[in-house]
Amino acid sequence: MKGWILYKDSAGSLKPEAYEINRFVEVAGENGIEIQVLKPEQFDLIVTQEDRKSMLIEGETAALPDFLLPRMGAGTTYFALAVIRHLERLGVNSINSSQSIDTVKDKLFTQQILAENSLPVPKTMLVKFPADVNLVERNLGFPVVAKTLSGSQGIGVFLAESRSKFEDLMQLIEETNSRANIILQEFIAASRGRDLRVFTIGGRVIACMERRAREGDFKTNYSRGGLVSQFEVTPEIEWLATETSRLLGLDIAGIDLLFDGQHFKVCEANSSPGFEGLEKCCRANIPQEIYDFIRIRLGMR
Repeated sequence: MKGWILYKDSAGSLKPEAYEINRFVEVAGENGIEIQVLKPEQFDLIVTQEDRKSMLIEGETAALPDFLLPRMGAGTTYFALAVIRHLERLGVNSINSSQSIDTVKDKLFTQQILAENSLPVPKTMLVKFPADVNLVERNLGFPVVAKTLSGSQGIGVFLAESRSKFEDLMQLIEETNSRANIILQEFIAASRGRDLRVFTIGGRVIACMERRAREGDFKTNYSRGGLVSQFEVTPEIEWLATETSRLLGLDIAGIDLLFDGQHFKVCEANSSPGFEGLEKCCRANIPQEIYDFIRIRLGMR
């Protein structure tokens, strides 16, 4: 079995902190899988009806792989998406698909899909400038969470604790980039400084962990120093995670759930979720689970 991993760096420039990519390469070797890490800029796209069994990589013809594993998530550029789409048109299985990656890049669109299908989500609002503070206060209240439309690892997420701090934040954004796409979400007090990350593969839950923010912070991301611990998967957690993955068309997903009293709300979904913290606290072998899933998907057991 041969696969390509699409990542922001190529194999020759991988950094030690690229935990997930290094794990994919390591486990591929253990399974006899030929894996190659490539970045979008190494590809040249030529649309033709003659040759549909190869692509150009750094100007040289390369035979197509059995599968593609995109690992750029919210950082997927138009060019990267074009590479994924092109490979899909040539018959390469992309895990996840270009459509699902493009969908979850847009956090507002994600929430619209989930709300349309009656999944519990935080109230979400798209900002237009100048921001109507009274409207925000009536519908979402304060504190309120402000997010860029696309982002991961807690980047571009802010908590405005009060009306005045919200006004300051909106004025700053408007002055620096009035075309910025910002969404607002109601602050779920019960989930302050903690949430759940549920990892799904092929429509089933592989592992679940609780993430807790460092003291004085509200962002729970492991990459930002958050603390993690294994969390029991209840029927509600399992259903919310698998149904969210299904609605968004994600073969592989990291679903973030917020505590809401005795229940949960779906915060967001990630198409290229990190799993360093998950492997450490849940004793899960995520790359092995993914490769096993791909084998079944390709009929190569």
